[in-house]
Amino acid sequence: MNADQYNYATVTQALSNLKDRGYTDEFDFKDQYLFCNEKGIQFNPQELKITEVYRFEGASDPEDSSVVYAIESASGLKGVLIDAYGVYADERKTAFINSLSMS
Repeated sequence: MNADQYNYATVTQALSNLKDRGYTDEFDFKDQYLFCNEKGIQFNPQELKITEVYRFEGASDPEDSSVVYAIESASGLKGVLIDAYGVYADERKTAFINSLSMS
């Protein structure tokens, strides 16, 4: 994972730069799969790898705590997934993300 070379102050900055670097699709977690709604494609964990991770902590509000994942599919589709962490995290989504390989 080459995330060390990037440092973002906000989620918006991270998403903008990732998009500039080819992570143009948005992933959504539903029913134990990740979906790329724009392309109508469903992925299981074996088809995906996390390439970068960025964690953001809300300075004054725990609801602002989130993680941005840069994800690439075996077919070359690149996109992002945003997740909450801490008390606001979805346990099933977190388990799915933890099952993905990291590069």
